[in-house]
Amino acid sequence: MSEQMILTQTDLAERFPGKVRRDERKGYEGYIVEADALLQVAQTLRDEMGYDYLSSITGVDYLPDGYMESVYHFYRTTGGPALVLKVQTPRDHAVVPSLVSLYPGAEFQEREAWDLLGIRYEGHPDLRRILMWEGFAGHPLRKDWREPYYEEDAKPFKSRWPDGHVYRIEDKNPFHKNVDYPPDFDPDQWVADNDAALYASLAKIQSTLDSSLKTDTVIVNMGPQHPSTHGVFRMVVLLEGETVRALKPVMGYLHRNHEKIGERNTYIMNMPFTDRLDYLSSMSNNFGYALAVEKLMGIKPPERAEYLRVIMAEFTRISNHLFAIGSLLNDLGAYFTPMLYAIEERELILDIFEAVAGSRMMCNYFRFGGVARDLPEGVYEKMRDLAFERLPRRIDELDLYLTNNEIIRARCEGVGVLTPEQAIAFSASGPLLRASGVPYDIRRADPYSIYDRFEFDVAVRYHGDVYDRYLVRLDEIRQSIRILQQALRDLPQGPILAGKPQYQVRVPPGEAYGRVEAPKGELGFYVVSNGKPNPWRYHVRAPSFVNITALETMAKGNKVADVVAILGSIDIVLGELDR
Repeated sequence: MSEQMILTQTDLAERFPGKVRRDERKGYEGYIVEADALLQVAQTLRDEMGYDYLSSITGVDYLPDGYMESVYHFYRTTGGPALVLKVQTPRDHAVVPSLVSLYPGAEFQEREAWDLLGIRYEGHPDLRRILMWEGFAGHPLRKDWREPYYEEDAKPFKSRWPDGHVYRIEDKNPFHKNVDYPPDFDPDQWVADNDAALYASLAKIQSTLDSSLKTDTVIVNMGPQHPSTHGVFRMVVLLEGETVRALKPVMGYLHRNHEKIGERNTYIMNMPFTDRLDYLSSMSNNFGYALAVEKLMGIKPPERAEYLRVIMAEFTRISNHLFAIGSLLNDLGAYFTPMLYAIEERELILDIFEAVAGSRMMCNYFRFGGVARDLPEGVYEKMRDLAFERLPRRIDELDLYLTNNEIIRARCEGVGVLTPEQAIAFSASGPLLRASGVPYDIRRADPYSIYDRFEFDVAVRYHGDVYDRYLVRLDEIRQSIRILQQALRDLPQGPILAGKPQYQVRVPPGEAYGRVEAPKGELGFYVVSNGKPNPWRYHVRAPSFVNITALETMAKGNKVADVVAILGSIDIVLGELDR
């Protein structure tokens, strides 16, 4: 930690005596803030200390101690490590001031903590459930919440191991459904009102519209089953003619209880589980989770493993951006010709993943302290051919075919503009942030692994529109190729794992936040250990989920057809949006 950072944090504690104190718990960091001082402290961080970027909000239920905790990770967009704040409240009265007025990017993250943990954020403009349906009973990430047919808190369940009595719970239910209802709830009499609050919020906007030309407005649902929504995702759009006046994203249709399952899994069980988040970028998912647990364990991978991790992460970035560019062209109406050109190169990268990890998409390649296996014979030569010969040539061709196409420019330039100030305020990350003129890349701003050894430029564009988001991804592919060429040139010999392979790891008590510059933006894992074989808290800061917060701002004033292109330019994946 730098001297400047220490001075800043000391100033913070002295500035708010009795309201801010250092977190003295073993294995923890940051500061505990009294709830009634949170807004004042956060404003001081933003306006006086330069912490203009609120990256992550995590709710934690400390059931044995009787309190809930909201954990905030603040950063400077000029670079540097996190400043961590925590607010602790009684479990039976978990009320915390909302930070949406200071950091609009808190909106969906606060809704998530309310939905899953029951922490109420006072002053939030639209505090509704976001992943669970409105009729859901309780808050499922609370440690005393039990699902139907609950067995145990942690895996492996005794019914499965070591006795091996595996069964499906549905088979023991006469209705063959893994579902139960509260005693006073009759599903046959229930009338769905899920959208009442949603439409009411749009109605408020509708009543404030001021137009010299008196026109009717109409609410249109785009999705959840719609070819333009990149999965089971829904946009409720308030239209005045063809112009978007308001937009509300609706998610949760794919919600898979990722974090609940993650807290029952053992630590190593979660590694293949992270593959299912951004299922187009599983190596990056492995990377972020490995960093978090390695911080807790206090271990460091050997040199060769570090290089292999970077190589796989940068191939993943190229693969993801090729898919994103091809999908964007589909959204613009080019259909599958550009997509197939992009997928052809992606397939060659997946060939490498399959040879190294045994799988093309769900790679499960990283391990705590290194990687699972070394390069098979012939794979190094294939990687060199891709990085030095084929990919540079094919990316230039893609650039030649697409970048100055007049239809692409007409559909993308000036559409879905997000200013630098808005991008920072909405906690945007990845290409979405850098296309708005903010050169913030975690590999440079807060380096992890061995990224500080490589020469590469942070790709940045300055118009903040759909076109610049496309260009930034093209630029990033070229920078990833530069990193790959250096990493392949310098790849050392040696072991690929610190110590021996372990099926059960010892993780000391404490907390850790591991974050990486994933292809779609900042992917962070906040892990709390209580010394047992399973995480006490396992939370994913998913870039798709946070980036979508700015969708309404980007869409307002554009045409309904532009909404499809704007959504495509964010590059979301439902696996991590819903988790």
